[in-house]
Amino acid sequence: MGPNRKDIMIKVDRVARFTRISMTDRGNGIAENHLKQLVDRFFRVKKQASEASGLGLGLYICAEIIRRHCGEIGVESTVGDGSTFWFTLPDAD
Repeated sequence: MGPNRKDIMIKVDRVARFTRISMTDRGNGIAENHLKQLVDRFFRVKKQASEASGLGLGLYICAEIIRRHCGEIGVESTVGDGSTFWFTLPDAD
């Protein structure tokens, strides 16, 4: 897999009493200084003006739903090597 591939890998794991779902791409990646802000309301990574779209609410809404179900959300990314977005949810009792 090289940079900017359109392939996305989805993985499901059990971690303790949680299920973790992760999605990995091989796109441009996200700079480290933006990672903590990704789930903030209205935050968008600045790109060229012609590429800007969306309201910056999608990840924020996802994070709120996941947190209200006692889960966690996160991202790991390396510029030039893609990103992995993940979330956990507790297993049903």
